[in-house]
Amino acid sequence: MTTVEIDGLKDMIACNTRISSIIDDHLSYAGYDISEFMNNKASFEEVIYLLWNGHLPTQMELKYFEAELRKNYDISDAVEQCILIQSRPHLHPMSVLRSTVSLLGVYNVDAEERSMEAVYQQSIELMAKLPTIITTFARLRTGKMPLKPRKDLGFAANFLYMLNGVEPSEIEIEAMNKTLILHADHELNASTFAARVCASTLTDIYSCVTTAIGALKGPLHGGANERVFDMLKEVRESGDVNAYLQEKLDSKEKIMGFGHRVYKKKDPREIFLRDMAKKLTEGTENEEFFNKSQEIEEFMRDKKGLIPNVDFYSATVYHTLGIDSDIFTLIFAMSRVAGWIAHIHEQQKNNKLIRPRSQYIGQENMTYIALEKR
Repeated sequence: MTTVEIDGLKDMIACNTRISSIIDDHLSYAGYDISEFMNNKASFEEVIYLLWNGHLPTQMELKYFEAELRKNYDISDAVEQCILIQSRPHLHPMSVLRSTVSLLGVYNVDAEERSMEAVYQQSIELMAKLPTIITTFARLRTGKMPLKPRKDLGFAANFLYMLNGVEPSEIEIEAMNKTLILHADHELNASTFAARVCASTLTDIYSCVTTAIGALKGPLHGGANERVFDMLKEVRESGDVNAYLQEKLDSKEKIMGFGHRVYKKKDPREIFLRDMAKKLTEGTENEEFFNKSQEIEEFMRDKKGLIPNVDFYSATVYHTLGIDSDIFTLIFAMSRVAGWIAHIHEQQKNNKLIRPRSQYIGQENMTYIALEKR
């Protein structure tokens, strides 16, 4: 029997999409190269609207969309209580997010409604409540009282306010906004594919997003930026970047934040995160993390010819914004839910159940032996 090697479905086309594309190391959202958003100070809300609707909003459309998001920032006392119950040290933060998003579906009396209008409203609520869920968890687990959302603040600014309890600076808002945009979608990655498979069964949007979070929780997909920051702390303690990295390479350990399954020459998101990491840390105690990052990048380029990916400099950006490293992946999810929802909408508008085949490579023509003879 002839078998075909299948390398994690690498380079196989699984669906058509108008949401995002990766072509020749360029990432585009609905035809707009991401540099268009970075260089023109686009807001994350504009990008969410674009991913969901296929076009940039007019001023009036954006004003209404922002108002709808802000109106839905709050979470119920019941959801907050559930987060409090889960705020224990041994629980994985992504498990808490997964369970809480699932609970949103339980508490929404219209969760089973399937009309386009109902699903769009569910999407708004999911998008708007994730920052509140994440900051509520982050504060409760450290003994702080959660803060109510600020309806006068945009998505990025409100998140930073609820997390740190102080009005964020303009550069902090810019950094958070850019980071959210850069992580908003990324073609057919593992969590997005999982969301589309789930959506193809015509289940509810809460189930689809919960599925995506479960996929992102895996260390081969989300969480790399957390391990990048762990490495930066170890490098700082060791004092010798080259010796530290060479020892890792000699013991066949993976250096986090380098290489990519799709990008070969550059990750187009990395340059913007590097720029924000430099701006945020300049003249502060965190500048050492940026300097060490540059040394690591130079070493890996010279020794292994590897490029830094989106996770590498985002670790320093997140840390400088006051985000604990073990919830970095929650921030990834808070951004990527914009893309997940866009893909869920697209899948269900022109749906066909995703049902691939498997190639059997096991034993054949076996004969059953009665239990007493085994």
